[in-house]
Order: sequence, then structure tokens, then C-alpha cells
Amino acid sequence: MKPRERGAESTVTSLHLTLTRSEYERIKHDELAKSVSYGKHRAYIALGSNVGDRVDSIQTACQQMKDRGIHTTRTSALYETKPMYLEDQQHFVNGVCEIETSHDPFTLLKQLKDIELDMGRVKVLDNGPRIIDLDILLYENEVVCSDILSIPHQRMMEREFVLRPLCDLIPDVSLPGGSPLLSFRRQLEILPKADTPLSPLTPLFPNSVALNSQSPARKTHLMAVMNLTPDSFSDGGLHSLKDPISLLPPFKKQLNQKHPLTILDIGGQSTRPHAPQISSEEELSRILPTIRAIRSDTSFDKLAISVDTYRASVAVAAVEAGANIINDVSAGQLDPEMLPGIARLGCTCILMHMRGTPDTMMKLTDYPSGIIEGVGRELLNRVQEAEKVGIRRWRIILDPGIGFAKTQAQNLELLRRFEELRDFEGLQGFPWVVGASRKGFIGKITGVEEAGERKWGTAACVVAAVKGGADIVRVHDVEEMGQVVGMADALWRV
Repeated sequence: MKPRERGAESTVTSLHLTLTRSEYERIKHDELAKSVSYGKHRAYIALGSNVGDRVDSIQTACQQMKDRGIHTTRTSALYETKPMYLEDQQHFVNGVCEIETSHDPFTLLKQLKDIELDMGRVKVLDNGPRIIDLDILLYENEVVCSDILSIPHQRMMEREFVLRPLCDLIPDVSLPGGSPLLSFRRQLEILPKADTPLSPLTPLFPNSVALNSQSPARKTHLMAVMNLTPDSFSDGGLHSLKDPISLLPPFKKQLNQKHPLTILDIGGQSTRPHAPQISSEEELSRILPTIRAIRSDTSFDKLAISVDTYRASVAVAAVEAGANIINDVSAGQLDPEMLPGIARLGCTCILMHMRGTPDTMMKLTDYPSGIIEGVGRELLNRVQEAEKVGIRRWRIILDPGIGFAKTQAQNLELLRRFEELRDFEGLQGFPWVVGASRKGFIGKITGVEEAGERKWGTAACVVAAVKGGADIVRVHDVEEMGQVVGMADALWRV
């Protein structure tokens, strides 16, 4: 089965792909404004939890809202924050969701309080621990003042843990009735600076350390490549499919090195140009035994498993077997069921930039506005598509797609200017993975023809990625790159 291709014209010139962040916000505003005439209204709900699995509680609350006819159109990132008033309790995870509802403000409030009760919230102290906290921040442009409800929410303009996620969604909006010059973005800028800046939190899976993409002292995660293919460009045919347990000892050792392995990326379908396309059944036969072997070994309890696939059916089966992350080189473009499937799974995903298919991508390297602008805009579009089908912002990791629909010069420019891409309007705050390991452009520059011998060139790319702000580096040589990452972190992650 060949992957479904989208042509160069739709990739480059489609109006939908050239939307800026502000244009997208305006369209979303207009769409929601039109829905008012059909009895639907836009509101913004604050989400918070500091008991148990905090991210799972927030996701459960979003699902319960959906079950009650309250449609979440977009979500902010999640932020881990210190308790603000009663300090002797666990840190909170906070976020904001944009919703569409037919309920009036008071009926909406009742629905949210019912969800809190259904999830087991018991109020013991004001500002005390809670499994879930759902507050109406804004409801259209209405102002409500009553004994049980205040809209806009009282004290929201003094709380960074409210304003920062709200700015992920509507940074340039002002309070109803307030000064149009005092946007939420501006109010956030003038708040007293916290000792530790808030950073978006991206969970990998419950037993592992989450990504904190804006923390200046964060450690770079190591993602190891395991290609269970006979034809991958670098390590095809090196891993036995008959005895998956025999594959695990090297990775056990890497879990305990000074800069440890934290993510294993397993692939069963090669994405090199002109690689034969196998069936979904064969792809699953290659990867599922290894996923199950890892999950049956308690040594790997803190290892996140990523699956490198562009097929929705493979993604679903892999997660059911114990995988935690879906790494799609096409960001949902080669299988229309992939993004909706990820939304239903509720897992973290990696959306990589690519054009066309592995067979055609190297013919699609024209970026009229420059590589940073082109990759940034097209990835922003992928994010918008993911949000539209229900993938939460806190479940998205981005990848610039080094070597995919990029020339050598473009690969180098992406690495050189990676910090600019991370700061592209609409993409700020997302975590990033960079995978340049052993790529062909390294061989051309260094003169090293054998892919497995390109460690020194890979090391230079890893250092550039860390300096530019990568949260994860995807590598083949885990022990050596662990040392490189450890040194790069010591230089720049302080």
C-alpha cells in the first residue's frame, strides 16, 4: 500500500497553509461569532488539578464536558505552578480551554460543578487541594455579577497561571468593558516576574519526567532509534524480529548511563526514499512483539515508547500494546484517520514537517519565503488541523523534519536558526524533537559514506540542536550522544 500523496501545489500555495497566527485567530473568532445565531456561545474555562494524576484528571474533565454537550474547540498548554495562596500542598497543573456551548452562564456553571462532584472533588479549605477545578473565565463579552458567579472571573488579571494559558489562545483580547489597550498579553508582561518562569508541561507517560519546554535549566531527552526493518538507511536489518527480548540488553544499559535514555522510538516501516511499502499487518508484526517485551520488563518502567508510523491502525494497536507516543513523519497527511485516531487515544504525538511522500519529498524543496517561514507556517497548519479534531495542545511535540523535503543548505539553516523556528508566531511554547542522526547531508559534508560511522558529524548537529532549544534529540548512538548532550546541557541549560 502506497501512502496517499498531497501534491506540491497544495503544500505550497494552498490558502489554508499560508494563514498567520493572527489570521487564524480572526477566522476562529468569526466562526464562533456566526454560531451564536444558532444558539451557541463561546466561553473560556480554567482547568486545574493538584491531586493524583493531574493531567489525566484534566483530560477526564474535558471528556465529561464533551459528554454533556460542551464542545472544546481549542486548549492551551498545561503549566505546572506553585500553590498561590495556601502553599503547603502539591503543585498544580493549570490550563485553559476554549469551548462552544448552548448553555447560558448559570447553566454552564452548574454543569461544571456537577463534573467536579462526579470526579470526586470535596472542598475542605478555600484554595486547598482539589482533584479538579473548573472556573468560567469569560463568556462571550458578557459581564455577570452575582453571589454565585462573576464573569470575568475575579482576580484573573493578577494570576499568571490563568493569563499565561489564556495567552496561548487569545493573547490580544481584552476584558469585556476594559481598556482595549490592556490585552491579556500586555497584562501578563506587566505582572511581577516570578522567580521561576512558568513552562508548558508535555507529559510523555505517567512514569516518566514530563517535558518543560520553556524551563532554562531543563535537561535534553535522549530518544533512541530502533528500526525493526530490513531496509532503513542506517540500521536496517540489524535488529532481530524473531527474538525481541534479545534486543533489550543494550537499552537497559543506556537507561543507567549518566545522561540516560528516556524514549525509545520503534519503527517497522522505512521512510527512506523509494523504500517498499509494506502492509499494516506486516508493520504490526514487526513492532508489537518488541513493545510487549519492553512492557513486560519492569526495568523499563520509566522508559517512554514512541512508535514511528504514519498509519492510524498501527498507531492504535501500538498504544493498546503499551506504546505512549505516536511519531508521525507526515503529521497526519498520509492517513486521514491518523489525527482523529490520536485524539481518541489521548496520547502524546510528534508532528513532523514533511511534504509529499518519502518518494516525492526531495522534489518539493522550494520555500519561496525561506525555510524558517515555510516550515513554521506549514507546521502551524498541522497544529491547527490537530486541534480541530480534538488533540490537546499539551499532547503535541513538533519536529522540523531534518532531511525530509529539505536540501543540504536548508538542513543546515534549520539547525543554525532553530531558535527562530521555536519562536515562530503560534508555535511558541511547544516542545521540539530534532533528528539529524547519521543523515545523508552529514555524510556529504564530512565525506563519511558509511552511515554508521557518522558519529562526529551527528555530534555537531546534536550540539546545535541543544543550543537552539531542542527538548529531545533522536539518535542512533545513544551512549556517545548521551555524553554530547550532557556537555551541551552543561553549557546552555543553566
